[in-house]
Amino acid sequence: MNFEHQSSDEQGSRLLSLKGRIDSATAGAFEQAVQDLFATPGARALLDFAAVDYISSAGLRVVLMAAKRAKQAQGRLLLCGLPQHVREVFEISGFLKIIDSVTDRSEGLRQLNA
Repeated sequence: MNFEHQSSDEQGSRLLSLKGRIDSATAGAFEQAVQDLFATPGARALLDFAAVDYISSAGLRVVLMAAKRAKQAQGRLLLCGLPQHVREVFEISGFLKIIDSVTDRSEGLRQLNA
């Protein structure tokens, strides 16, 4: 399966819905998708992983890059909808200790806009 994404503005935050596999072959497209999320100071973004089947270290690198950009822009990045097998990759890598995650999209938008 390939990687797809859809971007939208939801309640003043940027929502990026991800789908498919995020691996070395698709990490470039993922990076393009997140590249401008934090171009504006104070920007808020939610990455929705609900339809992601797999993420490799190449995909994790892009998430880490997005988290760094969010911090530099004094913005906020949230992850949501992590399927159990994807969540385990984030837990094992230690990412969930440095990047906030919530169970679903509505909770993520609520927190970003609180």
